Amino acid sequence: MTTELATLAGGCFWCLEAVYQQLRGVLNVVSGYTGGHATRPTYELVCTGMTGHAEAVQITFDPGVITYRQLLDVFFTIHDPTTLNRQGADVGTQYRSAIFYHDDAQRVMVEQTIADITAARLWDDPIVTEIKPLEMFFPAEEYHRDYFRRNPNQGYCQVVIAPKVAKARTAHLEKLKSPTL
Repeated sequence: MTTELATLAGGCFWCLEAVYQQLRGVLNVVSGYTGGHATRPTYELVCTGMTGHAEAVQITFDPGVITYRQLLDVFFTIHDPTTLNRQGADVGTQYRSAIFYHDDAQRVMVEQTIADITAARLWDDPIVTEIKPLEMFFPAEEYHRDYFRRNPNQGYCQVVIAPKVAKARTAHLEKLKSPTL
């Protein structure tokens, strides 16, 4: 089986992780940090907004089951790509909308997807998603991994993550590993 990587930032990495874990063809999702200058980013450092890193997820997927474009379609469904450096109450450069491409084919697909979304007028405001080549990805601390699954009753999970998961499940039902997850 051939696998590929996608690296996406769209606010809190817990939200993205919880959604992508449910999709057929997604083999692994790792929360972490990318796009900054710190050589050893930690959650505490990234939260200061001084490292330049974004909270992101790195997705290992089987392109024979789910395409990069389909991952991007989900991405643009579950966060607001028109707000600069914020998603809801999460504010700061670490919560920016960004796509870190792994090769030129991904870059072209990102540009085409944004052009398609813009032409379809899915958003009232312009898309401000940053598009950059991936340089380094740093996995987050263990306690951030699998967060929603391990903490479903935690307040943030109930108020912020659960609605995003529900929205993705409704909009992308055909892509789910199991409709009863």
